[in-house]
Amino acid sequence: MCESEKTYFHACVLETLAILGLLAFFLWLIFHVKSPSYTIVDITIPKSSLENGGQNGYIVYALEIKNSNTYYSIYYDTSLLTFNCGQDKVGEKTIPPFHQGTGRSRRRTVIDYMDANPQVWRAVRKSISNASAELKVGLLTRIRYTTWGTKRHHVLDLQGLLPIGKDGKLSGKKKKIKLRYASKKLRTNSLRY
Repeated sequence: MCESEKTYFHACVLETLAILGLLAFFLWLIFHVKSPSYTIVDITIPKSSLENGGQNGYIVYALEIKNSNTYYSIYYDTSLLTFNCGQDKVGEKTIPPFHQGTGRSRRRTVIDYMDANPQVWRAVRKSISNASAELKVGLLTRIRYTTWGTKRHHVLDLQGLLPIGKDGKLSGKKKKIKLRYASKKLRTNSLRY
């Protein structure tokens, strides 16, 4: 009889620990904060920038910023978006600070243009006409959010490679390029925050 009471007691303790463990896991899933995702959904170099040997070019881009958190809004500091061709900076654009909520505002698309550096533009035009252009895009920003009454700050250093076809648009199978954390392979010296 005593042996069965000990077994029952151990079973109750294990069951209680399992329930508490599952509860802790589900609370962690609910309150875990995820970094926002950045995706270049469109990039276009207009024909007028590619033809007639023009020294002044520009790039039109669409950048989608998505907050995948259900319960946390994110505050973005000024963001620096940079396009490079090899080691040369083609251009950079500053995205002003903004707040991204959790409801309908979880997804924001920034559509803008960037003037190209005239000294670098000739090489970019030449590589595009040879269908061998590959632009490196880098994004550097700081984000902050509040969890459990404390403010958390993070620096995001993201990069991606954009293959550009002869038509001045993204080439290849992928028509959207998700920016990832900077690797040593993609890191550029021009991105410092």
